[in-house]
Parts: sequence; structure tokens; C-alpha cells
Amino acid sequence: MTFVQLIDCRTNRFDDLNRLMDEWVAQTRGKRTATHAVVGKDLSDASHLVEIVEFPSYEEAMRNSNLPETERIFREMVALCDGMPTFTDLDVVRDEQLNCAVARGFFDAVAAAPEPDRLREYLTDDYVDHDPSYPQDVQGFEAACDVFANWRTAFDFTFRIDDQIAQEDRVCTRWTWVGRHTGDFLGIPASGQEVSMTGMTWHRFREGKICEGWWQTDREGVLEQLGLTTR
Repeated sequence: MTFVQLIDCRTNRFDDLNRLMDEWVAQTRGKRTATHAVVGKDLSDASHLVEIVEFPSYEEAMRNSNLPETERIFREMVALCDGMPTFTDLDVVRDEQLNCAVARGFFDAVAAAPEPDRLREYLTDDYVDHDPSYPQDVQGFEAACDVFANWRTAFDFTFRIDDQIAQEDRVCTRWTWVGRHTGDFLGIPASGQEVSMTGMTWHRFREGKICEGWWQTDREGVLEQLGLTTR
């Protein structure tokens, strides 16, 4: 279970504390078990800082605490603070990446039936689609819906989500696409052939919806499976 530690302290020497944290990161490289750290400054009190450190588990957090570098940095941190920092240990019972959930819903909607009403839940009106297999970017919600509808006309398909990572306003999804050729595709009449491809899509979000997408797909692999090309 993911474990989070909150470190609450007060100091007027934020720059010194920041350099100390940089030093800890450098000295524990290859040994630390912390996976994510965020430092926040209280908007109403600039001397009040909260650091949030994430670990894979409580046991991994204890291993991290027992590093000699962690012990030394902690002593120096205390010297920079106005009083002893306080620690709160938390087992994470819910961790939901909201944009990741929207991205998963988008892939389900495209595969099920790319109807504008359903896709409008996921895409902004000014959505832009970047795909190197197209001569130019697809501009706007309606144009993107047409592209998705063309794929749905040519194939009965599903997406399997293999991996997702989120950073700030972006989500990257690694997926596997599996389809059956049921309609015209680049002039090829329906063959009933089962085809598949892998790919990745980066999505940029604005106010909870996807406003931009970048696709990397193995479309050549689909053409090869349909007998059009060889590698």
C-alpha cells in the first residue's frame, strides 16, 4: 500500500532548506526509496512549509529513514527550522488521477461509437489532433469526430490500456488496439481480417477535458496485416 509522510515545519530560511533538499536528492541517488516529493508554502504564512513525500509502502519509508544521508540531512533541517518539525504518517486509501480516468473514458468512447454527444464529454470544442500519418493537424471537435468515425466505419475495434502516466496537465497512455476489418480502409474493402497495433497517445487537458492529442501508432503494421505492405 502506498505510504505518504507529511513533514510540517516553520522556517524563514527557505532557500537554505531548499538547497539542503537538493543535497539529499543528490546524495541518496540509487539508494532512496522515496518516489515523489512536493513542498508547499502556506499562502497566509510564508514561514510555514509542508513537505509531502510518497513511498511504495511504510516499510520502504522506514528503509529511507534509516539511510545515513537522511539522518544527517534531518539534523541540519532541524537546525534551520523554528522548532522541531512534526511528522504525520498516512496509508493512502484512495489515489485517483482524475485526468487519467478521463483519458480512459475517451478511448472507451471512441471504440464504442464516436458519436459527438458522447465524445463531447471528453474533448474541448477547439481540440487539436496531431498524428504524423495525417498530412496536417486535425483542427476542431467536429473534424476530430470525423476522423474517429472513419476508423470506426472501417474497423470494429477496442483499446486495451497497458500503461498510463500523468504529469501536470498531460497524460500519456500506452495502448493496444485490436480490430476486425469490417469496412473500407484506404480503398481496401472489408475483409473480416483480425488486426492489431500498439501505440501511445499524449493528451493535454484544460478544465477537465482533452484539448490536444499527440498519437504515435503502428499503422504500417495494420497495412502489413491486411496484405498491403511488407517490412
